[in-house]
Amino acid sequence: MAFADGLQIMSKLKTVNRRVDVFISKAPAWREELKALREIALDSGLTEDLKWGQPCYTLDNRNIFLIHGFKEYCAILFFKGVLLKDPKGILIRQTENVQTSRQIRFSNIQEIVKLKKVLKAYMAEAIAVEVSGIPVPVVRAKEFVIPAEIQAKLKKSPGLWVAFKKLTPGRQRAYVLHFTSAKQEKTLDSRIEKSATAILKGKGLNE
Repeated sequence: MAFADGLQIMSKLKTVNRRVDVFISKAPAWREELKALREIALDSGLTEDLKWGQPCYTLDNRNIFLIHGFKEYCAILFFKGVLLKDPKGILIRQTENVQTSRQIRFSNIQEIVKLKKVLKAYMAEAIAVEVSGIPVPVVRAKEFVIPAEIQAKLKKSPGLWVAFKKLTPGRQRAYVLHFTSAKQEKTLDSRIEKSATAILKGKGLNE
C-alpha cells in the first residue's frame, strides 16, 4: 500500500470513544499533552479505543499506535515502529528487549504542536505499513537462565511453575526481568504473588 493510501484513510471522519474522554479527564499528569496528541490521533481516521488502559488507535481491529504517559514523559507508541523510515530520527526504542514498537516522546505541549505535521506523516506511514502486510523482522531472544531463586519461589505455589514453563519464551523473559529487578525479597514475593493469576491463565506480564 502506498503512503498516499495511508493519507486517504486519514481523511475519514473522526470517531470519538467516550471511554477515552473519561481516561483523559482523570489523567493524573500530562492532561493537556494527552488532549493534543488525541486531537492529532483522531485525524488519522482510525478507530479510537481504550486498550491496556491507554488510548489506542486501530484499523480493522489491528493496533496501529497508542498514546501513553509516564513519570518523565508522554508518548505515541507505534506498534510496528521498527518498519517506519523515521526521517526525523525521533523514534525511540524503549528498552533493549523491545523488538518492534517505537515511541516518540514529549516533555511539554509545545513539542507536540511543533511536530504536528510530522506526527501526521508518521501516522499515515504506520497505516500504510499495516495494510501492506510487510512482515516484521523478529530477532530470536537470547537464551536466558531462570534464576534458581525464582524457580524455587514459583514452585511454592501449586501449579505455578508448571504454568510458567508453558508460557512463550518472550512472556517468560518479561516476567523474569520484572521479578529480578526487585531490590528486596519482599518486593520479589509481592511481584510473584500479583503475577500468579496471569501466569496461571497463560497471560503475559501486561496482558
